[in-house]
Order: sequence, then C-alpha cells, then structure tokens
Amino acid sequence: MSPSDSAPLCQAPSIELRSPLTKFPAGAVDCHAHVCGPATQFPYAQERIYTPPDATLENYQALLKMLGINRAVLVQPSVYGTDNRAMLAALKSNPHQFRGVAVISSDPKEVSDQELSDLHAAGVRGLRCNIVDIADKSAGLPIEQLRNLAKRIQPFGWHLELLMHVNEHPDLAKTFEDFPVDLVFGHFGYAHAKHGVVDKGFQGLLDLMKHQHAWVKMTGPYRICDGDLPYVDMRPFNDAVIEANPNRLIWGSDWPHVMVKKQMPHDADLYDLLGEWVQDESLRNAILVNNPCILYDFPAFKS
Repeated sequence: MSPSDSAPLCQAPSIELRSPLTKFPAGAVDCHAHVCGPATQFPYAQERIYTPPDATLENYQALLKMLGINRAVLVQPSVYGTDNRAMLAALKSNPHQFRGVAVISSDPKEVSDQELSDLHAAGVRGLRCNIVDIADKSAGLPIEQLRNLAKRIQPFGWHLELLMHVNEHPDLAKTFEDFPVDLVFGHFGYAHAKHGVVDKGFQGLLDLMKHQHAWVKMTGPYRICDGDLPYVDMRPFNDAVIEANPNRLIWGSDWPHVMVKKQMPHDADLYDLLGEWVQDESLRNAILVNNPCILYDFPAFKS
C-alpha cells in the first residue's frame, strides 16, 4: 500500500503574508509548532496516519518573523515516531531561540540516561506522548508506561506532554494526582466543545491545574469545535482554564496545522483571537512570555 493510500496528504498551511493586529510582547514564545521535512532529508515513519507537506524550519522562521514572535517550542510530530532528527536539527540551528519536546521509546533499554542527557543539552525540555494519532487505539491510557517515563525524566526537570481526549477519562484528576512530573495537555485538553466545560474529564483537568500538577496549551481551537473563526464554542473553555490557574497557561500556533479538515486557519487570526479572548495585557504577557520561560527553561529575553 502506498503512503498516499494509508496516510493521506494534509492540506498545506496558508501562505498569505499578513501580520496580526495585536502585537506580540517582546520575548513571546510560540509553544506549539512542528517542523516537517524536507521529506527527502528527514523521511516520515512508515506507520504514520497522515502525510504532511514539507513545512521546513526555513518556512517556520519566516512565519515567526511575519508574526513578530521571538522564540518557539518545536514539538515532535507523530509522523516521525521516535526519530527526533528533524526537530533536533532545528534546535541546533538556534539554541537561544528554540526549545524542544521529544518522543522516545517507552522501553528503557532503547534509550540510555546518556541519550536523555544529550537531548537536554540540545534544548529538549519535555517528552510527548501521543495517545490520539496512533494506529492502534485499543490499548487505552498507558499509565504505567507514562509513570515510568516520568521517573526517568524527573532528574532533568522535564515535563510530560499528553495529546489525549480528556473527556474519555472521567477519573483524570485521580489518575494523575501524584504524578512525578508536571503534565502539559495540548489543545485545551482536546475535548470537543460539544461535551461542554462540565464534562468530568475536563473538570479533572481544571482540578489538576488548580493543584499545580498540569499546564494547558491554548492551541488548536479549530480542532475541537464545529464552526470556523471565531470558534465561539471554544470561548467557555478559554475562560475556564484562565479561571482555574492563569499561571499554568501557554499559547501556541499549532503550525503547520496538520490534519485540518475544515477551513485552514491563518496564524495571525489565531493570535488575534487570543487578543480578543485575553484582553488583559499583563495576563497575555504571562501566557506568552513568563509562563513559557518557566516551563521551557528559556533565559531572560534580550532584544
């Protein structure tokens, strides 16, 4: 079976040159983006469920310049599995501008402590566990594997980033109440807006935030609601996470917006939406600058 049959090609991100109306503060961090390709240099895993068009480091740096963002966190996409070479090459290109979130095997025999140390030296500050974009979804939440990974990364001060649908886990708060490291949940917890903020899993996420156990990425609102901009169904989720703990929030573009099956968002519009939803400038600065510096170990910004 060819890759196009088993892993369909995604639509490409917008190439329209347009800056946001709301200006980013100095030292702002895009906390969620992916580098994909060039596929000729960094081939995708055979086991992937989608095929992104090339979205290279050069493409992304041009986007950062257009938007006015100084720094970024590059998250290992599922199409590369545990092959972190593309992400690490990007980190190496500018260690002061980038931090990384890697994916490694859960088998401790496959990744040594020295390899973890090397990842840390390269700028990696967390591991990602994707429990959504996988071919076999029958296994459920691999809590013991997650706990074992957490124990290994604890000495480095890293976090564990989870891409999971929190609405599928009504006991989320109890499951992770004594977890060894901080947790980061992508896309507001990735619960579709139709479940509402009263959903038990989402309420569990809020509880973890209140008790300083979890962070939330304010990313991908277009992924978890039915409409297009301004994604009105997502506003209650935005307000709920702010009320839970504004010091545990970070924002990201989610560029290059892989697997979007609706109107492709423009990154300037996504940031302007944050400006509309978070009008308090000091709170916006915390989400864009202060909080990311704590979570990802960025140094003080020098313009």
